[in-house]
Amino acid sequence: MSRLEGKIVIITGGASGIGAESAKLFAEHGARVVIADVQDKLGQDVVISIGEDKASYYHCDVRNETDVENTVKFTVEKHGRIDVLFSNAGIVEQKQASILDLSLEELDRVMAINLRGAAAFIKHTARAMVERGTRGSIVCTTSVVTEIVGKAQHGYTASKHALLGLLRSAAGELGKHGIRVNGVAPFGIATPMLCDGSEMEASKLEEIFSLSANLKGVVLKARHVAEAALFLASDDSAYVSGQNLAVDGGFAVVKP
Repeated sequence: MSRLEGKIVIITGGASGIGAESAKLFAEHGARVVIADVQDKLGQDVVISIGEDKASYYHCDVRNETDVENTVKFTVEKHGRIDVLFSNAGIVEQKQASILDLSLEELDRVMAINLRGAAAFIKHTARAMVERGTRGSIVCTTSVVTEIVGKAQHGYTASKHALLGLLRSAAGELGKHGIRVNGVAPFGIATPMLCDGSEMEASKLEEIFSLSANLKGVVLKARHVAEAALFLASDDSAYVSGQNLAVDGGFAVVKP
């Protein structure tokens, strides 16, 4: 079944990790996808793997509101509307540091991408949806750290809590336009970003995450998160808004 047949989708951070898997999955379900990222080569490779009839790439630094606005304009001009935004672009701090040694410059960098970038995309995408009367869906990648803290860097944790507040606030306002806003909150996953930051191979990082995971016998992959995002993007979740769907194997519930 094609759960996004004919839908127009923007995916930020779509050149790798969760974003790339989501772009491929959404296209498999009938969507036309615009990948927004700063990793041009990787983004173009994802487009080629999907097919240029189903996907396109647009260079966008989410910290730059003009880039964000131009990405939205590009999508509307190319496809006529936007049905789904998957705001997935995000970063973590370079190093785990005590709050006593918190770098405010690093905090600003993380907040600029994880929160401000998402806010800019929600703003401009929602404008396009409202102007065209589109009953759209906006999905943001949050994190398990919005439910249980102490497992990630302080800046990353703060940014994801702020993002959760933003998406819930946006859901409250945009509901009158028929626009849904939700979050998907993954447990630790061996994305290229985390592998590079930790200087570990994916297999080693997955081993570490699995040791602290609640649900045994399954290793969380980007595809699992993409499938949850697909549910929130599609009409299968037509009356779901303001929620933060945990993809964490029950980790936040049992609070180990």
